[in-house]
Amino acid sequence: MTTITADTLPDPQQTRRGRRTALLLFAVGFGPMILATVMYFTGWLNPTGHTNEGSLVQPLVPVQALHLQTADGQPFADRFAAGVDDPQWQMLVAAETCAAECEELLYLARQVNVALGKNAPRVSRSAWLGSVPAPLEERLQQEYPAIEQLQVAPGERAGWPADFSPGRQPGLFLVDPFGNVMMHYGPDHTGKQILKDLKHLLKLSQVG
Repeated sequence: MTTITADTLPDPQQTRRGRRTALLLFAVGFGPMILATVMYFTGWLNPTGHTNEGSLVQPLVPVQALHLQTADGQPFADRFAAGVDDPQWQMLVAAETCAAECEELLYLARQVNVALGKNAPRVSRSAWLGSVPAPLEERLQQEYPAIEQLQVAPGERAGWPADFSPGRQPGLFLVDPFGNVMMHYGPDHTGKQILKDLKHLLKLSQVG
């Protein structure tokens, strides 16, 4: 049995110093990225204004609110949990019915990923597709093998951003390595626009 004495108790000053050190390390590591991202997408302190091509999701939606899971039942949000090694950015395509516009977004996600070149491994692709027409279902794995198909967890309802309805129009979302659904693109966006935003984000980001 271990006896706890005054000598073995943590020194309050040491505890406070440890907390300050941890906060300082967080600020040094993540502070510049967070500040730069806010400035880029809001135009704050930027006389030329923001130049993002997609729509900023306001407020940011935590990926947990989507209640998505993988085919084997693992929560999609676990990919962004604290302590996960090498978290990635995600391009997430969502559609109630994956018709022509939805497939175009799947195609754009694939092409953007390829166009990232050396940064391609920093970005993963996934999709929630409520229903898939038989012709697409037959070639989905062949043409889009790197896209992980997700499903809504049983008994749950996906909490998509307030201005998005997957039944009305398909969309492509960017999810940052912290698990924030932050950018939205529709069928009217081009791959060049998505690539432009993603390149900026990867340049700013020290994580993922």
